[in-house]
Amino acid sequence: MNPIPLENGKYYHIYNRGNNGIDLFYETENYNHFLRLYEKYINPIAETFAWCLMKNHFHILVYIKETNEIDTTKLEYSSTDKPKNISASKQFSNLFNAYTLAMNKRYNRTGSLFEKNFKRKVVSSENYFQKLIFYIHNNPVHHRFTENIVEYPWTSYGTILSTKQTKIQRNRVIQAFNDLENFKYYHSINQDLGEIEELIIE
Repeated sequence: MNPIPLENGKYYHIYNRGNNGIDLFYETENYNHFLRLYEKYINPIAETFAWCLMKNHFHILVYIKETNEIDTTKLEYSSTDKPKNISASKQFSNLFNAYTLAMNKRYNRTGSLFEKNFKRKVVSSENYFQKLIFYIHNNPVHHRFTENIVEYPWTSYGTILSTKQTKIQRNRVIQAFNDLENFKYYHSINQDLGEIEELIIE
């Protein structure tokens, strides 16, 4: 069963894990390479609000740009011919395929790396948007990789706190929590995630 394609002008929680639960990232360079490919394939077609890379799965919160918002001069795709229609779903597939090829070559492995058909769920309310940002940043704590959100390096949490230039939609994220202090406070206490608990990847 093929998933419904990503639609322009909508917010999505995009997530997936390694095929049969296998690891996606083995060492620091793997995380960095995934982020480089993400910038290449996804930044031109989407705005990113939160992300987390775990050892065997990932979570990303994005807004898929309207067609007229996409700068096609910065668009990277896998084929040599420019596609007639820009497909956000195809760009994500290009990202995952490119990462899989790199990992297979680096570690002399074969076959799929990700589970087939990455998961996507429309983010339909501001409350959902806020809770999802917390859930994504809190994922390493939930899976007991760390005791504190700020200690885990492979999320956008530290980027939101920073003042360094970034392509993460920092101001929009902070605005969702009213201000930076509320953003930090919200992330410091337990939240009721009943609305999104079906997204938890064990």
